[in-house]
Amino acid sequence: MSAAVNICPHAVDTRPPRVPESLAYSLTLPAALASPAVARSAARTILEAHGLHDVTAAAIQVIGELAACACLFTPSDSVYLSLRYRDEALRISLYDGHPRHAHRRLAAACDGRRRSVLLLLACVMHACDGEWGFGESSEPDDGTRLWAVLPRAGARAYGQAA
Repeated sequence: MSAAVNICPHAVDTRPPRVPESLAYSLTLPAALASPAVARSAARTILEAHGLHDVTAAAIQVIGELAACACLFTPSDSVYLSLRYRDEALRISLYDGHPRHAHRRLAAACDGRRRSVLLLLACVMHACDGEWGFGESSEPDDGTRLWAVLPRAGARAYGQAA
């Protein structure tokens, strides 16, 4: 009786290479003090795996600021981070469970508080010629979406200056 050897027919790795254009990740993080550090660490690994070493310094700063703000404002137990690379820019989104206020003055006061928490983010995005903002989100759970579009060229220059 001969022993049959079972060899997987897919032994060769046929997955596409990790290039910037294939970067598409989502993470759910606890709304905790440690989560911005976890988000920065995960993002560093993801960016380096996709050959985006040149944007890491700026991206890590932006992700940390957005994550800290989301964790500070959310009334829920978690926040959601999304990273995508499209059109020579890293697109970062964080979703928290803080709903928009119906009352105009409350909404303005809350937006002002959020902007003050994100002052460092605003400076980094200005230095990188990027765009950022926040507003109502329809996903997940109708909270607030914080976002930043970090152009690769601007992030590279930011990293070289640092």
